[in-house]
Amino acid sequence: MIKLRLQRKGRKKRPYYHIVVADSRAPRDGRIIEQLGRFDNVSESKELTYDEERIIHWLKIGAQPSNTVRNILKHEGILYKMHLIRWGKSEEEIEAALTEWREAREAKSEDDTSRKAQQKELLKSEEKEYKKQLEEKAAKAAKELEREKKLEEAKAEEEDAAEEAEATAEESVEETAQVEEAAAEDSNEEVEAEAPVAEAEENEVVAEEETTAEDDIQPEEATAKEAAEEVEENIAEADEPDTEEVAAETAEEEEPAEEETKEAVASDEEAAYETKAEADSEESDEEEKAATVSTEMNANEAIDHIKNTPLEELEGFVPEDEDRVTVQRAWESKQTDSE
Repeated sequence: MIKLRLQRKGRKKRPYYHIVVADSRAPRDGRIIEQLGRFDNVSESKELTYDEERIIHWLKIGAQPSNTVRNILKHEGILYKMHLIRWGKSEEEIEAALTEWREAREAKSEDDTSRKAQQKELLKSEEKEYKKQLEEKAAKAAKELEREKKLEEAKAEEEDAAEEAEATAEESVEETAQVEEAAAEDSNEEVEAEAPVAEAEENEVVAEEETTAEDDIQPEEATAKEAAEEVEENIAEADEPDTEEVAAETAEEEEPAEEETKEAVASDEEAAYETKAEADSEESDEEEKAATVSTEMNANEAIDHIKNTPLEELEGFVPEDEDRVTVQRAWESKQTDSE
């Protein structure tokens, strides 16, 4: 069988090929019947030269092209021309059909190029929008962190102020107790100083009563009664407890009760704070365990994840608020392929 195939030429890592006619049983670099062209797909120019008339001649007599040569001839329109020749078209009709075919191919190539450019621009705009959203989220998180920090500082200042107020109250209570104790001591000293004076006055009254007993019995009895009343008043004043001392003792008894109440309140607040911290930590753990969605990735990462992950594991990966067209197209393509 006669075949149209490529024959390798050139040096190592820099090949080019000849389009040749050869027996299918001949080796690659063996004897050929005719050379029809040259194909170089390594250089930047992508050189391709061929003899169209001789290729059509060998195709007419039954030569079969290899897969690579068939693709080259199809791309150049030679196979389409052979089809028109077999249908008995004239030269003018063949040329018009080939011209129309080339124009349609160029338009399709331009359309593909423009579609790729649009896809590239769309992807670029989506990446830009995604970065913008990330920056906004980061700024919002920074503001929230700053606000929480300010609240903690304000709370700490309030606690410090409360502690200072408690310390000041305790100091004032101690000073008041000291003042009351001092006042009680002064009152006791005054009572002790007045007692001898009362006794002396009582003795004078008794002496006067004895000297005047013979003259006037009634005035003597009145004076004795008055002296007795004064002595009883002095004794009653000495026996009465000092109200200031009682107040001081009551304040000293109330201080431990107030301290115990404050300690109980502080322990309750600490327990509530620990409970809130545990709840916050549990919420953060639950959020970390939540599945990753496409909106948390950029478009390229989301598309790669969709392509490389089985469909059953992608449930919920693309949320309803995903507005990037490229990610939605990748998701729709994944669902279509699985069907």
